[in-house]
Amino acid sequence: MRIALVDNGSLEPAAHEALRAAAAATGAIAGVEVEAVSWRHSNRIAQGGLAGAPARILDPWVRGHAAAGETQFVIVPYFISPGGAIGSSLRADLDALQASVGPFQCAITDGLDGGCVLDEIVSDLVREAAAALQRPSVIVVDHGGPSRAPARIRDRVAGAVRSALGAEIGPVLAASMESPEGEGYSFNRPLLAEALRDPGFNAGDVVIAPLFLSPGRHAGPGGDLARIAREAQAHSPRLRCRFARLVGAHPAAAEFLARALQRALCVETGP
Repeated sequence: MRIALVDNGSLEPAAHEALRAAAAATGAIAGVEVEAVSWRHSNRIAQGGLAGAPARILDPWVRGHAAAGETQFVIVPYFISPGGAIGSSLRADLDALQASVGPFQCAITDGLDGGCVLDEIVSDLVREAAAALQRPSVIVVDHGGPSRAPARIRDRVAGAVRSALGAEIGPVLAASMESPEGEGYSFNRPLLAEALRDPGFNAGDVVIAPLFLSPGRHAGPGGDLARIAREAQAHSPRLRCRFARLVGAHPAAAEFLARALQRALCVETGP
């Protein structure tokens, strides 16, 4: 049996390094080996960008092990929202692999959108970021996209932060980093850039809580979210943005995924 913690993939070395660290932490808690495998993209990280071996991506990883006789795989999704379009596309790719390389069993564990672990993690990270501030405003921001499913999770998390922190913080808003063009995507609004111009969020201390697991092109010090915050501060000199740490940095993320993996392994190896 081969087990992989799978993210979407990135050309940024920091994102794959974070995936490797999360795979190691998840495996250590679950008591099994968990490999870091990206769905796509990460095999194109520039040579020398990663310490050790190059990044692996899902298709050749499965094909290689299947060719060596492996017939059982377990995928642990490392996504904020592994349901909806992402989950369907990942399952479709795995089905295509089964049709191409021959029959094998592949289980996908529960993801972080199950239960209330995201609510607890983000509330904890916002409390940490707000500790030295006087009732800062809070923006919970996700990537944004064509599916309503991640937006529902984002809105639920924002509500949970509001309930958990109460008088410790000011107003709470849910926003997206970006949105597809055209009508029908209003669930992504407001965008972060728009939110940072709204009254209550365009001056004073604002904690931005990214619904992102790892640093990369969008999240982290050099990412799009940081750029948007810098531009907003340049436009509104009284605005002071502070970022909460990313979701994957919280130990509860690996703990939850390890428990989900253990449940899946009990099913796979049960009577």
